[in-house]
Amino acid sequence: MQNLRDHLLAGHVIPAHPLALRSDRSLDEKRQRALTRYYLASGAGGIAVGVHTTQFGIRDKGLYQPVLEIAADASAAASAAGTVARIAGVCGRTSQALREVNTALAAGYDAALLSLAAWQGEADTTVLDHCRVVSEAIPIFGFYLQPAAGGRVLGYRFWRRFVEIPNLVAVKIAPFNRYATLDVVRALAESDREDVALYTGNDDNIVLDLLTPFTFRVGGSNITRRMVGGLLGHWAVWTRSAVQMLEGIKIECSRLRIDPTWLQCAAEVTDANSALFDAANGYRGCIPGIHEILRRQGLLEGTWCLDPDERLSPGQAEELTRVTQAYPWMDDSSFVHEHLDEWMA
Repeated sequence: MQNLRDHLLAGHVIPAHPLALRSDRSLDEKRQRALTRYYLASGAGGIAVGVHTTQFGIRDKGLYQPVLEIAADASAAASAAGTVARIAGVCGRTSQALREVNTALAAGYDAALLSLAAWQGEADTTVLDHCRVVSEAIPIFGFYLQPAAGGRVLGYRFWRRFVEIPNLVAVKIAPFNRYATLDVVRALAESDREDVALYTGNDDNIVLDLLTPFTFRVGGSNITRRMVGGLLGHWAVWTRSAVQMLEGIKIECSRLRIDPTWLQCAAEVTDANSALFDAANGYRGCIPGIHEILRRQGLLEGTWCLDPDERLSPGQAEELTRVTQAYPWMDDSSFVHEHLDEWMA
């Protein structure tokens, strides 16, 4: 898309796109397309495909290209209008990452969300060289993934050098750790760049990330950076409500004082996420949890994952019912039911 940087800096809801499967674990193209249509109709400003929520196993099953192409086709009109950024998840060592970049570019994607999970134990300089090589082929969306989900620890010094990569357009901050989150924001604040957008991926702290002015003393001046949006698996469900919430947060951040009810909202969103992501069981049911909400709304047929052992944890379905009933403002089921037939057509 034209003006990718400006679009990302404006701040958007970017759902991490799930994978729609049939009971035999084959790709359900009709429902895969319907999910993309749902996100666009909800007002999402981007989609992230081929990421953790899409399941990394799509690469081994030969599904990476078709899944990217389905979402690209379903979002073609929105992309042409400049209202949606298409982000492709890119993984692996440099050779694999470049192959995936070529697939993404051929399908019309705008940027790559760059996973560094394959670089465990490597020196920061080696990892940075990899990032620079990939960025020469496509704009990159940096990604600090929590170690519990396969990421690696990346300190302030790494991020201070990373934010100097010219073709960096945004960073998804998702270490689920406040100290590590501050490392990334401070690194950007201490650079002279104002063209890199910060997006929260901290599903345990979504609202507070978006409300917080992160201010650092740099060269005798106070420099403030904000997270302007989110690229989140959490926002793969109840997306219409997430868009409305983000718009409300933007208005709130323009005021001198934050209404304390937003703190209540923050706690409610985190509580809901604990059920979605199965925090009680080390996040084992995070993808099936997302699938279960989409199944209840009719967007998915079941909660099947590529790995048959990846399923809802005991008691997780009951927790999902609890948070849905406790926080009805999040539930966009009426919106989904109103439009489901047209999305499935």
